[in-house]
Amino acid sequence: MSKSDIKEDLEKATNDSGSENPANDNQHEKAAPSAEEPDVVVKLKEELEAAKEKYIRLYSEFENFRKRTAKEKIELIQSANEQLLKTLLPVADDFERAENSFPDKNDKELAGFFLIHSKFKKILELYGVKTMEIDKGADFNADYHEAISQLEAPAPELKGKIVDVVEKGYTLNDKVIRYAKVVVGN
Repeated sequence: MSKSDIKEDLEKATNDSGSENPANDNQHEKAAPSAEEPDVVVKLKEELEAAKEKYIRLYSEFENFRKRTAKEKIELIQSANEQLLKTLLPVADDFERAENSFPDKNDKELAGFFLIHSKFKKILELYGVKTMEIDKGADFNADYHEAISQLEAPAPELKGKIVDVVEKGYTLNDKVIRYAKVVVGN
């Protein structure tokens, strides 16, 4: 008999004697936890879903934060310009008063003044400042007008309407930075 034949006979003898195969032991051990295995899989799936939901929420929150800070940055820049432009509005009013005080607007000596005034207007327009165009007889709108006085309406159709514009109003990017001061018919 060869050594391999002896080994085979020895293995047969040990299997027949009631001793269990170690490979079979592993199968039984694996089979027993299989009842717990679905619970573990379900638990892991729940954890995965929770992690995904948390990730989505954090990502959304970060996107909202990024958009909000960009918007706040733009608003901050605009509000910084707004303060400067508000302080320049009286200068624009003075230019217009001076221009209206000249009897002869075609005088060559005033050309420099008109040039400076037009440049000043263009600079204000460049930064988004627009003059409110208000006609006499237009409806009073508290969103754009500030009534500083009420007068007896010269005509019945002017009751509740603008009779006179005392000071022009201005907007900056469609936001009122100075209300137009008007006289309303009563």
